[in-house]
Amino acid sequence: MQFVDIKNDIAFRKIFGNENKKIILISFLNAVMKLKGKDVIEDVEILNPYQLPIIKNLKASIIDVKARDKKGKTYIIEMQVAEPDGLDKRLLYYASKEYSQQIESGEFYTKLKPVIFIGIFDFKFTEGKKYLAHHAVCDVEDGERTIKDMDFYFIELPKFTKSLPELIEVTDKWIFFIKEAENLEVVPENVDDEGLKAAYQDANKHTWTKEELEAYDYAAMREQDERGKLELAEKKGKIIVAKKMKELGIETKLIITASGLSEDEINDL
Repeated sequence: MQFVDIKNDIAFRKIFGNENKKIILISFLNAVMKLKGKDVIEDVEILNPYQLPIIKNLKASIIDVKARDKKGKTYIIEMQVAEPDGLDKRLLYYASKEYSQQIESGEFYTKLKPVIFIGIFDFKFTEGKKYLAHHAVCDVEDGERTIKDMDFYFIELPKFTKSLPELIEVTDKWIFFIKEAENLEVVPENVDDEGLKAAYQDANKHTWTKEELEAYDYAAMREQDERGKLELAEKKGKIIVAKKMKELGIETKLIITASGLSEDEINDL
């Protein structure tokens, strides 16, 4: 078998936005939020289901899947491969906008239902060591939650280092799938969750159409272009800093530490 990169735009939407296999999204949501008993999600409506885009019209966009359960709760699942400027503020704006748009002006606020944001980041976002963090509005001293309608779950893939034998909880198996599926040749033997099994099936390249694979490859190239732009901008910023420090007569060792450039690069400025 050959699995796709789940972090790819097309792959992410195809797997988690599949209306015909909602068990995948349901399983993922229950696993990430560790829901049990009466809180378990049994069904969802996918609000932006997967549709193969016209390749020539593909544009860079936020990679997300939105769903709503029978209780009216909205779930936003978003994949980010690189950290954009102001991500923390955008997440608040995005979730708040989704929350406020549930009612029209003059309607009762009691009609508002919770919004849960799940961010899957291919970079370190928080300062803590946890690869799965749950953030919410609460009292900073005793943790009491009075405002309960907005939750944020952050999955930071670089912080997840567990190997296959260490995967016990279904939550870890899901995160491993997202991070490592493209490097596997078979479905791991310890996969016993039906939703996760279906996700592996949908991630198998041999089940994809020619058009889907073309869109997948195009999205991968576009992603690489975006990464290249970010790296170039970062390099230019380092050069500007190094030039300023060099003009001020600061010794090369300090410039290397501050800018991250090599001694040869600094000497060539």
